[in-house]
Amino acid sequence: MEEQVPGAGRGFFGAAALMAILLVLAILASLSLGRYPIPIGALLTRIFGGAFASPQMEAIFFNVRLPRIIMACLVGTSLAAAGASYQGVFQNPLAAPDILGASSGAATGATLAILLRLPGPMITVFAFFASLITIALVMFVGNHAQGRRIIGLILAGLMISSLLSAGISFMKLMADPNNVLPEIVYWLMGSLAKTKPQDISFVLIPMALGLIPLFIFRWRINLLTLNEEEAQSMGVNVKGTRALVILCSTLITAAAVSVSGIIGWAGLVIPHLTRRIVGNDYQRLMPASMLFGALFLLLIDNISRNLFATEVPLGILTSLVGAPFFLWLITRKGDLW
Repeated sequence: MEEQVPGAGRGFFGAAALMAILLVLAILASLSLGRYPIPIGALLTRIFGGAFASPQMEAIFFNVRLPRIIMACLVGTSLAAAGASYQGVFQNPLAAPDILGASSGAATGATLAILLRLPGPMITVFAFFASLITIALVMFVGNHAQGRRIIGLILAGLMISSLLSAGISFMKLMADPNNVLPEIVYWLMGSLAKTKPQDISFVLIPMALGLIPLFIFRWRINLLTLNEEEAQSMGVNVKGTRALVILCSTLITAAAVSVSGIIGWAGLVIPHLTRRIVGNDYQRLMPASMLFGALFLLLIDNISRNLFATEVPLGILTSLVGAPFFLWLITRKGDLW
């Protein structure tokens, strides 16, 4: 990961500024678009202290559209940051936010909550804590595995994810095919359609606890891409730094998946595309990935809720966009790194 993209340092601020401007424009457009359009003029009037023309417009803006847009940005930021962090920590260009089983754990918790017919907020709570428990189990198994600890963690994540997938399949088999099963399947495909203001309150703290340290200590992830001896010779506590990055990445992944369901490819593709723009240095890569992740998922969510009469799950759209793009990436000249 030592090779840098020519001119990446000079172009970072321009690229970051462009992403920020596009994100602001996308947010404004997203607030206006929907089944119940809000005119841009009315939107700007409300932003600058005025009032909407009707209580219905006010309710849609604050209770439906604004929470969903904020959540799309938070989830996109979290998945992109987690993906970039995991790729650096595990020195693997194919690492993604679900590499340690966080997504499988959340899916298991959510499936169990839906099977038990618990209310919507409890589905999010079950998904979040099941994800954390899964990661704790993966860390326990990985620490007791023979050989390199990194390889042990990855293998433990794969094996436990496989077991949880079997558990999810069994619960789907047991679910009522008329009412419960469709709800489970829809949750597993990923969606922000049921986002409520209280969901933001629930995930904001864990996301902040994960994103802020990743942003502050992002320069240390550069050192984790070196071999352990080189990093230690530079005075870095490799084990402590690696544990911090994994903990923060896991926390934001668990929070994101608990409210959005499983959204594939965003955490894998966005960091790679960002590398093509700003280079491999995590001091630039991390903030750029956060901005790009928020922009990407917000645009995908707009397509999801506006393109067809029936909303398309996010997981389907991110796969349709992410998989072909990743194929394009790996067939281009030069390494992914």
